[in-house]
Amino acid sequence: MTESAAGRKTAKPPQRLFIPGPTDVLPDVLMAQTEPMIGHRSAEFEALFAKVEDQLKNLFYTDSRVYIVAATGTGLHEAAIRNGVRGRVLNFVAGAFGQRWHQVSLGCAKDAIRVDVEWNTAVKAETVARALSEALDSGPVDAITVVHNETSTGVISPLDEIAEAVRSLSPDTLVMADAVSSFAGVKIPFDEWGLDVCLTSSQKALALPPGLAFCAVSDRVLERAEEAPGRGWYFDFLNLEKSLLRNTTPATPAISLMRALSVQLDHIFEEGLPQRYARHARLAAATQEWAMTRGFELAAEEGFRSPTVTNVANTRGIDVKDLNAHLARSDMSISNGYGPYRDKAFRIAHMGETDDSDLVRLFDAIDEYLATMKPLFGE
Repeated sequence: MTESAAGRKTAKPPQRLFIPGPTDVLPDVLMAQTEPMIGHRSAEFEALFAKVEDQLKNLFYTDSRVYIVAATGTGLHEAAIRNGVRGRVLNFVAGAFGQRWHQVSLGCAKDAIRVDVEWNTAVKAETVARALSEALDSGPVDAITVVHNETSTGVISPLDEIAEAVRSLSPDTLVMADAVSSFAGVKIPFDEWGLDVCLTSSQKALALPPGLAFCAVSDRVLERAEEAPGRGWYFDFLNLEKSLLRNTTPATPAISLMRALSVQLDHIFEEGLPQRYARHARLAAATQEWAMTRGFELAAEEGFRSPTVTNVANTRGIDVKDLNAHLARSDMSISNGYGPYRDKAFRIAHMGETDDSDLVRLFDAIDEYLATMKPLFGE
């Protein structure tokens, strides 16, 4: 048994995956999936559901509800659009996952207005206010979508300020946020910020296996859903709500993943939410300092750098594939830059159950590589 950064006793092995999802999962969380199967309409499952629902509401800081679905975050992109948008939606695109939400909006046959924001910069309240004001000149806007923490760029946007700007301009416009790579790594007070949909998935800062997705949903989204055409069935919030009131799901749930979720949520609350957020902030600062002291630049805009994933500009011309081959010999890996930034940047995730000693081990291995590498460009 080893002492984790959180101060709790756990059989945590050294971190292997320094990629922005999936993240490593604690052994006892993985083991929870091997428990014998139970009926999904049993009292035992309903008790499990009620327990994790209450914990998730605390983690979202909401008195509303949190829907649990067997899907990824992209599934909830679609759910948000189908339930909350009758006509027009403003999609803010500052990276790959903002772009995906726009593509989902188009795929749901909505009048989707794309607002591009330069990659590696944040979506700011003034940008949202300007775009929303222009759109309102030609009619109502049902919702805006924004990615809180853009996994592809390592940028976190000021979601609280964005929500305030939307409310002041158009109180009827819903605020929908993708918190896939920030949730459980930074505090997101759903009710206090006046959000309407905040979605995430299991495989990032929650440090669970892939396969579950979660979203906090406001009362007014349910009111809007009653008038929204083409909600479908699997992602129909009204359908999910009826089952939620009975501590279950409309379709067969991922019971084994729910058991893993229960164990991991216990770990998260045992660590303490303020302590967990502080650990993520500390690891982000350490990663940024390491990068800058090794002659790299940080790709993400200053003042808006993610607490869960650091995007490092490859100013030293590292062969990222070769670096990962080196790291693999020590059972570690990082991520290349995303899309147009492939090989021009690399991303180091520090989320989930990563602790200080994990980063020391990673940085030592990269430093060893840097001492002998021949740059592809630069230097």
